[in-house]
Amino acid sequence: MTSRLPHAVRPQPVPPDAALDHPALYFSRELSWLDFNRRVLMQALDPALPVLERIRFLAITDSNLDEFVQKRVGGLRRQQAAHVTRSFSDGRLPSELLVFVRQSVRAMQEVIDQAWVHELKPLLAERAGVRVLRWNELTAAQREALAAHFHEHLYPILTPMVVDPGHPFPFISNLSLSLAIELRDSRSSVHYFARLKVPVRVGRFLPVPGAHGPFDFVAVEEVVRHNVGALFPGLEVLEVHSFRVTRNADVEREEEEAEDLIEMIAEELRERRLAPVVRLEVERAMPADMRHILLDELELEAEDLVEIQGDLALEALHQLADLELPQHRFPAWEPVVPARLAGGDAEDGEEDGRDIFSILREGDLLVHHPYESFAASVQRLVWEAADDPAVLAIKQTLYRTSEHSTIVEALLRAAARGKQVAVMVEVKARFDEQNNIEWARILETAGVHVTYGVMGLKTHAKAMLIIREEDGHPRTYCHIGTGNYHAGNARTYTDLGLLTCDPQIGADLVALFHSVTGLAPAQAYDRLLVAPSAMREQFGELIQREIDLAEKGRPGLIVAKMNALDDEEIIRQLYEASRAGVRVDLIVRGHCSLRPGVPGFSENIRVVSIIGRFLEHDRIFLFGNDGDPVVLTGSADWRRRNMDGRVEAVVPILDPDLRRRLTHILELALEDNQLSWELGSDGVYTRRTPAEDEAAVSLHEALMAETRHTASAAEPLVPSGPLG
Repeated sequence: MTSRLPHAVRPQPVPPDAALDHPALYFSRELSWLDFNRRVLMQALDPALPVLERIRFLAITDSNLDEFVQKRVGGLRRQQAAHVTRSFSDGRLPSELLVFVRQSVRAMQEVIDQAWVHELKPLLAERAGVRVLRWNELTAAQREALAAHFHEHLYPILTPMVVDPGHPFPFISNLSLSLAIELRDSRSSVHYFARLKVPVRVGRFLPVPGAHGPFDFVAVEEVVRHNVGALFPGLEVLEVHSFRVTRNADVEREEEEAEDLIEMIAEELRERRLAPVVRLEVERAMPADMRHILLDELELEAEDLVEIQGDLALEALHQLADLELPQHRFPAWEPVVPARLAGGDAEDGEEDGRDIFSILREGDLLVHHPYESFAASVQRLVWEAADDPAVLAIKQTLYRTSEHSTIVEALLRAAARGKQVAVMVEVKARFDEQNNIEWARILETAGVHVTYGVMGLKTHAKAMLIIREEDGHPRTYCHIGTGNYHAGNARTYTDLGLLTCDPQIGADLVALFHSVTGLAPAQAYDRLLVAPSAMREQFGELIQREIDLAEKGRPGLIVAKMNALDDEEIIRQLYEASRAGVRVDLIVRGHCSLRPGVPGFSENIRVVSIIGRFLEHDRIFLFGNDGDPVVLTGSADWRRRNMDGRVEAVVPILDPDLRRRLTHILELALEDNQLSWELGSDGVYTRRTPAEDEAAVSLHEALMAETRHTASAAEPLVPSGPLG
């Protein structure tokens, strides 16, 4: 496996006298995102990983690419059609960038395809005994049994659609798997084209009846393909080939013109369903005339077509990655209950006589998922609040949540018990709009006060506010985090959450909820950094303070961990910090538009990306502050959309032990030489490996080990290192 991943397009040299907004100092957001997906793909190609984990990473890569084509390729095509002539930060026009993006997507799809067909599918059979068989690899008895399954379970739900003068070309839904069928009437020799949608709701891979082992499967489209003649009696089936379309999901919305936000989102979902097709995937064996029919009817050009040698829609490989074969997956990890919360129950309250409110009155609590339990911390907080007679009100943001949400169940329970419950449901969360609308309606029906977001903004802040009556006065309890209130994600995403009863933070959250549920944009905040009101300015002041220190000969230090970085104003400030001598370490999981290591501009900036068993999703910001570090965590990345287009909340961590803990996470991330990739000035990501005299450090393994130790030790392990 290679340890170097070149940028999709080689960057231009930076002139020595370039201004800090010169295009050569910026990587393309779209091309950098494709670089990120390459790093995910490299996990699928890593022979050191268990085979089912490699299969999962391949499924994630394919799903990521689908989302990229819908959002980014769709957006570029829309801009090209509108003849947009404003260039991006890297100097390219939408039409120029679209060419590079198409080439890169096609190349990546080819690697995904080849990895499945030639490496992972055979390895899956060899190592794990999991075989995905073609029809011609089945015995006669197995084919007969599957034909019976077809007639009993699939035949009744299939809807063949023939194209002829009386039947126009059918609508084909986004990302649905289809069969293109060529038919002939032997009496008249007339040829027909038909489309058949493949039913995959019950699972893409069907167990093979009568197989030698329990893990022999056949794809459902194989079964349909070889029994499709039953749908067309009297016609001859000549060709049957798989295809799939991807539609544009970058639909413009005019919120200021909307009288009803929910109706606007519903209309957007309808538009997205009918949006133009931006990609056509076909199996390689599909003949030219069939391809031409699809391209013509879908109004596509040849460059929009992608050939697939193996199976289409490999996101379905999650089904195989979920098989109960623990010896072929990462060792199981069970989140640890934080020591201070041990004994409590997520739904039924305390077991040891201490409720979570009395625990938080003893001091702030920082939880780090999935190392520490979401159920025993955040979930427990909302469930105890729902049942506690002293709790007067619960307010919460919901950006994304699970399909069967225990958090929402607790909110419904609280409303049923007569508490004031207010929930800000973000119905504009991309690809979760319908799910969030349904939750909002359930909550409203139960008497919860539901608002749907701030006009023109997305509410991305992760915040919960509980008002409890104590000694005749209201007291606030808060959770501010980096992750969604999603129990499933909390087992695979790394996220941080601060649980506190600090009255100033509570007052800030009261103001924040008044802002997002009412019409009160001019709120003042004492502790929180809130976007879009003042977060950009406050981060700018923190960066400037490090510049001022460096210019006075004091050590300047900025360390930031986030999902992505593309805000041009912040990038320019980081270039200024580097020029002043400030050390800048950035841990950026996804795309990064900043170009590190350029002499005279960014030689003091280092950028690393960590990809591993958990999805890095926590955000931490550290500013050296002349030896008294300022450390913050919250929902925002350093992206323009987070600074200007979303409601975000970032909280400073004041407890010294908690600050040291966050500092230690940053140190481990920078020391990692197992999961990290370092970005060079040439756009090349190079995977870090231990030097001869260097110990192996994996961020995920180290944090799992330390969490186990802390749970079993009398004293928490809070190391201090060079950043502290």
